[in-house]
Amino acid sequence: MSEGSVQPSGSKQPLISVRDLRKYYEPKLGFVQSLRGVKKTLKAVDGVSFDVYKGEVLGLVGESGSGKTTVGRTLLRLVEPTSGHVYYKGRDIFSLSGSELSDIRERIQIIFQDPYDSINPRFKIRDVVAEGLRVNKVAKSEEELMQLVNDALLKVKLSPPEQFLDRYPHELSGGQRQRVAIARALALGPDFIVADEPVSMLDVSIRAEVLNVMIDLKEELGLSFLFITHDLALAKHVCDRIAVMYLGKLVELADSEDLVDRPLHPYTRALIDAIPVPDPKAPKLRVSISGEIPSPTDVPKGCSFNPRCPYAKDRCKVEEPELREVEPGHWVACHFAEEIAKGEERVISGSAKGRRREELSSLSQVRRS
Repeated sequence: MSEGSVQPSGSKQPLISVRDLRKYYEPKLGFVQSLRGVKKTLKAVDGVSFDVYKGEVLGLVGESGSGKTTVGRTLLRLVEPTSGHVYYKGRDIFSLSGSELSDIRERIQIIFQDPYDSINPRFKIRDVVAEGLRVNKVAKSEEELMQLVNDALLKVKLSPPEQFLDRYPHELSGGQRQRVAIARALALGPDFIVADEPVSMLDVSIRAEVLNVMIDLKEELGLSFLFITHDLALAKHVCDRIAVMYLGKLVELADSEDLVDRPLHPYTRALIDAIPVPDPKAPKLRVSISGEIPSPTDVPKGCSFNPRCPYAKDRCKVEEPELREVEPGHWVACHFAEEIAKGEERVISGSAKGRRREELSSLSQVRRS
């Protein structure tokens, strides 16, 4: 893929630009492997590039071990990158330090997956939300500080705030705890938030409530999100665009409706085929893949997906495909994306396609802006 932007057509300058991001680890080896001089590199993120625009929700999906969480943490410099660049409004985050980096970190925040682990259980809710404000010395007085805390709690619909300020995390439900985590991220007035599986630890009955809070915040405040999830059905209804990851690389990126209705990478097609629907008669893509995701320390040569791909040919075993724009706004890393699109007619068509779309819609029960 070129150094140019992976973007929707006609867009303005991106808020966040990720370019050739890489994060490698050197895993600890056993005694025998060390004696033999074995060296392995774990390529958690391997040359990822994408843009996020103001007011946009970009979904990042893939199986466990695909590297999507590492992308989010490395992007924010919670872990240091091996190489690459991340630009916030044109400024390279990886080149900043000291007060300049602190200023940027007020504008980019993260919501962690597990509200049980991401909140200090010894803090009252007022202190959880106020912690970032105190560290960054945002408020000039305690009164101003508490006003900012109250405002943040109101934004996530924990109302009235007075009922929550002096409670501890264990006194709240899982959904309320995650709203507190969102409020903590909002308190500093960010432009961009990485939401790392923000509802995966919550009961199904309250997921929609928390997601609707996030959608409201996007609309009211113009926030941008990198929404990390393994749930494609959910991503379709929450995200404007979706990027699919496999073994540390992007394999497909497109508008969410286009990607789910017309997937052009075999891995994406298999993920969609695996989405459960409550109707046993619902049509399926019937794209089968075998085996599990390989170890990131032993990535197959050529296309990393070729051992599991039903369309793999000899070329796939030796030549790595680059992420390219196959159709306007639709980027795919597959040598035979055009042939697959033309020669493999989807089973879902006409009324059957509409029925499956209704089935997918019923799974999330989340409002889509």
